[in-house]
Amino acid sequence: MRWDELRDADEHSRTATPALFGASAVTSRVFDTPEFRGMTFHEVRARSLVNRVPGASRMPFEWTVNPYRGCSHACVYCFARRTHSYLDLDTGEGFDTQIVVKVNAPELLRKELSSPRWRGQHIAMGTNVDCYQRAEGRYRLMPGILTALRDYANPFSILTKGTLILRDLDLLRSAAAITDVGISVSVGFTDEELWRTVEPGTPAPERRLDVVRRLAEHGIPCGVLMAPVIPFLGDSPAQLRTTVRAIAAAGATSVTPLALHLRPGAREWYFRWLHQHHPHLVRHYEALYSGGAYAPKWYQRRITRQVHELAAEYGVGPSTSGAARRIETAEPSAPTLAGDLEDAEENHCTQLTLL
Repeated sequence: MRWDELRDADEHSRTATPALFGASAVTSRVFDTPEFRGMTFHEVRARSLVNRVPGASRMPFEWTVNPYRGCSHACVYCFARRTHSYLDLDTGEGFDTQIVVKVNAPELLRKELSSPRWRGQHIAMGTNVDCYQRAEGRYRLMPGILTALRDYANPFSILTKGTLILRDLDLLRSAAAITDVGISVSVGFTDEELWRTVEPGTPAPERRLDVVRRLAEHGIPCGVLMAPVIPFLGDSPAQLRTTVRAIAAAGATSVTPLALHLRPGAREWYFRWLHQHHPHLVRHYEALYSGGAYAPKWYQRRITRQVHELAAEYGVGPSTSGAARRIETAEPSAPTLAGDLEDAEENHCTQLTLL
């Protein structure tokens, strides 16, 4: 594996500082317990932790912290799969089972926050892989990270599919008392059959919505990133209504839709899954994503409009300008069949990326 060449680069860029760690700093472990069976953890001592997002990125934040690489959530569409190739690791099953753990993340973050060069900018977490994935239950990096952010009154946000965030509820409350804290939970759909095949390592959607409820009960506002909305499998009007209704019932402060996007690395793995589970949809996906990683703008607009209309109906406001994402809404001029895509009207909607 290319450990010595690994740079401080996340999903946004490969350009950054010298190598984060050398091969001599890596310890690989296998735990023979049911929750970790078949997984390997590569423990490293990172040389830096706070990553700067390049100015050309679409992200509405400038700094990120990612204590893990690879993710046991095993979401077949995860855009971060490509980052495993930087280590010469497999972007398919390897991404799901070969997890890099920055074991010194809490102490390193505290050191970087105390630097005179650090100006207390907002730090986003969960933007590459989930910081509350299964490995966090063993390594417990987030309590130290949250404590450091709280002690320095540094604003931060977390995006997660993990219910383990509730373990740190007291820390989140104490941090929110002295700085800006934003929490978002990702729930793209509530269909259990779809969940079991496309997000096999994640908590069920209803359990994630329980996180929203619990946070709201403790006075911590929580938005829902409705992502991804999966074409032809989770985007019917009835499915969108069911999902938004459940999100509203959980007490979410906002709901922000994001259509599935398929970057290199994720695209190949997702199409392999599609061939196995929904072969009749392959040609429709090939047409829908013929223009690149993102669904056509008419499709993005249609989903955004439908979700925001449903959110208004159920009393949930769309994300504000201070939230993690904002997508323009407009009336689409949209075909309904994949075969008509070449006739779709081009417009200026931009879909921001976070997952």
